[in-house]
Amino acid sequence: MHGIHKENKKILSRLKRVQGQLVGVEKMILDDKYCIDIITQTSAIKSAISALEDEMLESHLAHCLHKETNKNKLAEMQNEIIKVYKLKRK
Repeated sequence: MHGIHKENKKILSRLKRVQGQLVGVEKMILDDKYCIDIITQTSAIKSAISALEDEMLESHLAHCLHKETNKNKLAEMQNEIIKVYKLKRK
């Protein structure tokens, strides 16, 4: 089973917040706001997305990885987590 499980509501709330921030940045651009203010908001969006990813990874570790009993599948899942971790560091 894939998915977010118990954290679904919390993660969707974070996602909606990011969507609102994106709409806000679009409005700032259309309203010809100061560039540094826009960049400040895009930085906040990146932080919000990173927090969203952290929440999803925590959920994955708690629900998917924790319940896996097949050792081959477990090793595969651990490798996937390492790949995601390396992507987040870039």
